[in-house]
Amino acid sequence: MAFFLVEPITACALTLACLGAPAQPAGSSFELRMQTVDGRASSVSLQCQPAGGTHPDRAHACAELAAVDGDFENIHSNPEACTLIYQPVDVSVEGHWRGKPKTFTASYGNPCLAAVSSNGIFDF
Repeated sequence: MAFFLVEPITACALTLACLGAPAQPAGSSFELRMQTVDGRASSVSLQCQPAGGTHPDRAHACAELAAVDGDFENIHSNPEACTLIYQPVDVSVEGHWRGKPKTFTASYGNPCLAAVSSNGIFDF
């Protein structure tokens, strides 16, 4: 009988929930894609808190997303100039920001405009 009492106590002692540890914030991760009209596609992954993934500037991208609480539609543009060469691209995002599902799609006149309009998030 004592064995059955010890087992739940041991299991409880090995879990953080039983110890009253604070819950960890839900993670943030995204798959970002860019596709040209001729079918060429590229994609990167991005994890935040901590920054990780295959995005070339993870820390900057995560800082930009943190400033707008993960809302891609509220990202401020970078004031850089782009050439006026028309090479349209479609971008899309699927993932989660602090546990909440997030999606985003947009079309830009060329890859530079995608990068500038997203303050570097779509610069890959």
